[in-house]
Amino acid sequence: MSVSGVLSLGILLGATLTAGAPALAAGESTGQQGIAAVINDQIVSRYDLEQRVKLIMVTSGIPDSPENISRIEPQVLRTLVDETLETQEADRLDIKVEEKEINEQIEGIAKRANMTTEQIDDFLKENKVSRNSLLNQIRAEIAWNKVIGQRFSPTITVSEEEVTEVLNRLNEEANEPRYLVSEILLTFDTPSQEQEMMGGASRLAEQIRMGAPFAAVAQQFSRAATAANGGDMGWVHLSQLPEGVSEMVSQMGIGAVSEPVKTLNGIYIVQLRNKQSGTGSDPMQDEWTFRRVVLPLTPDAPPAALERRAVESAKFIREFKSCDAIDEQIKSYLGGRADAARSAIFGSLDGRMQSAVSKSKPGQTLPPLRSQEGIEIVAVCDHKANAGEMPTRDSIEDNLFSQQLSMMARRHLRDLRRDAVIEMR
Repeated sequence: MSVSGVLSLGILLGATLTAGAPALAAGESTGQQGIAAVINDQIVSRYDLEQRVKLIMVTSGIPDSPENISRIEPQVLRTLVDETLETQEADRLDIKVEEKEINEQIEGIAKRANMTTEQIDDFLKENKVSRNSLLNQIRAEIAWNKVIGQRFSPTITVSEEEVTEVLNRLNEEANEPRYLVSEILLTFDTPSQEQEMMGGASRLAEQIRMGAPFAAVAQQFSRAATAANGGDMGWVHLSQLPEGVSEMVSQMGIGAVSEPVKTLNGIYIVQLRNKQSGTGSDPMQDEWTFRRVVLPLTPDAPPAALERRAVESAKFIREFKSCDAIDEQIKSYLGGRADAARSAIFGSLDGRMQSAVSKSKPGQTLPPLRSQEGIEIVAVCDHKANAGEMPTRDSIEDNLFSQQLSMMARRHLRDLRRDAVIEMR
């Protein structure tokens, strides 16, 4: 898919949740750039902060204006401080991250974005974003997950009684409305931080309503266990939501983004993506099959060549009959090629793709996109609806385990903040 058409922060960062302070670019120095914060004698430079802000803005679609930068900068700096504490804890425990692990993450990011690693590098260069900012973010996320897994996983036990209690409650609520919800959780330690975080949450909610992808913001800022999945909680009953959040969700319209809600765990922002009555099928779990067609063009192709390919793409769409016939049809187009069919779960697609696919059916094509490779056309080959079913005991146990692990991770980070010497400049 095209960089401009499908690349959002959620796609670019994939499962990354936390990060360490990025290294300075060649030729830079903290003296030249200034100091944004000092955490236990480790510096986060203004350059670190500017690069992270730029990464967020160019990949999430937030307009690059001084006003927007000033709105998100305080929250980004707090994130960098937390990430620095996390990497320091990994160093203290002598936890290493292998280059192979980083490369695997980058390859996963590229695969999810339907790009090559070289295309991701080109995208960062074009937008003047340091590659180190992304690499160090990946490295720190891996290290922090290892810290939490090593320290707390062995201490967590989910009993059969807990699983049975959840399963019984879900059975009792089988005929009650279900809500497809995404969440962002921001945490704080002191009353002064609560006020600061509430202001930050309001700014994030405003940016989302102005067009920033919810999943992108969740992956960058949320402290919930769902952050790695873009805040996706899946289908839930109101009883599964925190007090205060459930009341708000019950009154929201589909597609709405809530105002910040303070709870015992922190401050939540939620988005209601869908609603249904009872435990029916889950369209987010539907399986769709696609084929991608590319009519090659260089990035600097002249207008005449672009116009010619645009006419050809319109002709291809007009004459398209089926995915099986693509291999024969593409022969009529100079340099044209078609990828093998691939399947994807609807919920794993980015927001723009979901919107386009939801308006289509097998035997149709999605609107063409301009990419670095040329003109791309995605053909919809097949659609298998999810049958819908109650969650298994194993899935409930995994969910309870993840919730407990996430809670312990937040507590541990809170303790690291409390014991640290932090100076904000």
